[in-house]
Amino acid sequence: MNEVFSYESLVHALSGAVGSVTAMTVFFPLDTARLRLQGVVNVLVTTPLWVVNTRLKLQGSKFRNEDIRPTTYSGILDAFVQIIRDEGVGSLWNGTFPSLLLVLNPAIQFMIYEGLKRKLRRGIPKELSSLEVFVIGAIAKAVATTVTYPLQTIQSILRVCLHHMLFTFKISRNYLYIQKYGMLGLFKGLEAKLLQTVLTAALMFLLYEKIASCTFRVMGLSNNHYKRR
Repeated sequence: MNEVFSYESLVHALSGAVGSVTAMTVFFPLDTARLRLQGVVNVLVTTPLWVVNTRLKLQGSKFRNEDIRPTTYSGILDAFVQIIRDEGVGSLWNGTFPSLLLVLNPAIQFMIYEGLKRKLRRGIPKELSSLEVFVIGAIAKAVATTVTYPLQTIQSILRVCLHHMLFTFKISRNYLYIQKYGMLGLFKGLEAKLLQTVLTAALMFLLYEKIASCTFRVMGLSNNHYKRR
């Protein structure tokens, strides 16, 4: 027993702890960069699928804009073939830049949610009611969706895309869209988007809090551990 708690064991323990802290401090920026890179890679890999998905959804729709011609895709593979043949491979990545910026949505959502949660507790470690969690979850998602919705509108415009256009021209096309419909045009369809996302997010936060609370109880931890989160 004395060998376990000897001075030599203490020295090894402290050395290991200091080494771990040093290594984590030095390489933490690399870990952060890895997480960011994973998000970028995810967007780059899935954007072609979203472009095809958007085109197939809008197939058969009638557009007032004469620059957008009707499509006749017979399926996913045929859509890929026609887009590459008629518009070039680069068109499969239309809307990539707005997609990268849209990672702000969950960041804003969780920031507002945690801020409202702390505000309701007023510094007291108490468990919020189901209604309170549902409401602040809904508010957080509503704000995040409203703030980032113009990016989603621009993303959709780029994904539908006009044929044989350079990136700079696509930017000017977005500018012409704003000129025609005004800044409020960037918020077209916001009501439907809010109905789609707000209730889902509110329910997600409610379930998250309940599952977290139950997990702490199963682990034998007091409620204060959970309430301090």
